[in-house]
Amino acid sequence: MLHIVATPIGNLKDISLRAIEVLKSVDLIACEDTRHTKILLDHYGIQTPTTSYFQHNRITKGQCLLALLKEGKDVALVSDAGTPGILDPGYHIINLAIKNNIEVSVIPGPTAFINALVVSGKPSHQFVFAGFLANRPLARRNRLKELAKLGCTIVFYESCHRIAKTLQDIQDIFGEKEVVLCRELTKKFEEVKRASARELLEHFRQQKPRGEFVLVI
Repeated sequence: MLHIVATPIGNLKDISLRAIEVLKSVDLIACEDTRHTKILLDHYGIQTPTTSYFQHNRITKGQCLLALLKEGKDVALVSDAGTPGILDPGYHIINLAIKNNIEVSVIPGPTAFINALVVSGKPSHQFVFAGFLANRPLARRNRLKELAKLGCTIVFYESCHRIAKTLQDIQDIFGEKEVVLCRELTKKFEEVKRASARELLEHFRQQKPRGEFVLVI
């Protein structure tokens, strides 16, 4: 069986008992970054062997993992943080397993955009998760204009390197609409700000943006 195991997005205590049980019992853990996952495994005394599985080796390593699954081995898939298969190469091995009639099981847990949506207080009965916006300014602005027409809550990720440019685009397109900005969710410096894009821009002119962001409009 292929086990899709959600892991903490920051606080190591945010892991389920079932996830720990599965990680201890499988034959192999496929990790987006073995060094990153080792911190979690060491914390819980998990000694299961690991192997790397990331964007650039997903094709060749995917075949290796598939061969093990066909032999009857149990493999757990974890990402650096959160639920595998969301904005990471996990979807490749998941689809590979499905196409080869390998059973797939999901062990639920943290997902950053769901945490941000809930803490934002914005309507959640209908929302769009837009992942990361485009790097190119024109493409990013066009995507925001498309999203603005949907009339529902929008959630997306942004890096500290682009947050100012994205907030400027949001100000131009959404005006004074309140934006909820979540930074470093579940981590030591977790921060949630509710303000217009203009006010958030002013904040970052005085304080250099750091960490990972989720934006909710």
